[in-house]
Amino acid sequence: MDNDLSLYNVRTDLALEARELAGGPQIPGVWSEAEENEGISVDRMQIQNPLAAQRIGKMIGNYVTLDVPLLRKGDTDLQDRVATTFAREFEAFLQRVGVQPMGSVLVVGLGNWNVTPDALGPLVVENLMVTRHYFELMPGQVAPGYRPVSAVAPGVMGTTGMESSDIVQGIVQQVRPDLVIIIDALASRDLTRVNTSIQIADTGIHPGSGIGNKRKGLTRETLGVPCIAIGVPTVTYASNIVNNTMDMLIAHLQKETPNTQPLFGVFGGMGETQRLQLVKEVLNPLGHDLLVTPKEVDKFMEDMANIIASGLNAALHEAVDSSNVAAYTH
Repeated sequence: MDNDLSLYNVRTDLALEARELAGGPQIPGVWSEAEENEGISVDRMQIQNPLAAQRIGKMIGNYVTLDVPLLRKGDTDLQDRVATTFAREFEAFLQRVGVQPMGSVLVVGLGNWNVTPDALGPLVVENLMVTRHYFELMPGQVAPGYRPVSAVAPGVMGTTGMESSDIVQGIVQQVRPDLVIIIDALASRDLTRVNTSIQIADTGIHPGSGIGNKRKGLTRETLGVPCIAIGVPTVTYASNIVNNTMDMLIAHLQKETPNTQPLFGVFGGMGETQRLQLVKEVLNPLGHDLLVTPKEVDKFMEDMANIIASGLNAALHEAVDSSNVAAYTH
């Protein structure tokens, strides 16, 4: 039986997780395919109609999720391969939205640079190959294979007093890019995906939606130009950790004995969504459903920002070899 996510208070920014909760890959109006190559899983999904969008709880559009469970190990060779895979998938999005090789691009790094799990956007902006000023000041000296790229980290309302979307709208009206790329930290329901997954979507973004703090959206409708969103889950809720731990504990004990009923009773027989709701009901009144991030978050954020920045550099500039972005990753 398919679950309608509108019936549950499930907080996740990942379309892949929302699809899993809604009933898996066989959902009418949802096309998906997956591939795996040496530890890098790529899931491509297209939500094709309003009914499917309502069932999953995500906007109509295209979504790609890179899942790399071993990314936390700090393997630089794996990071290079992830950056190369990311560049390849992002190039497909550029073609899909119709951005030409010389089309101008504005990259927006959302988030609070003073809060490490929320600093992904500003960190990526720091590592981007920004070129728009060269085209403005010395157009005749720009080598072939580069496009005008500008970037901004607009901060958060708590420090600027302004909605990030209002700031970006003003910049878009002045700069008039052909494409806006929005980078933000996300929330995941699965602790194994924290700092190991990257999502690309051509639907834009609603900042804070994964933690129940919806802000004004940055989409094609609000900005007037195509928007591609990039996100990495950097946090999860304590209730998700409890629920995931119970799943792993039940699976572990089932290897020892097929009859876990005496140990878990009714709780063990519940579906995942129902069990999560029960855990939330216990934690929320106590104020214990905390947002959690790994203690090594500083290193993880630096690595993910480098991967995304180097992948974007390769995807946006033809002069950068997208088959080998190692030189742009470190």
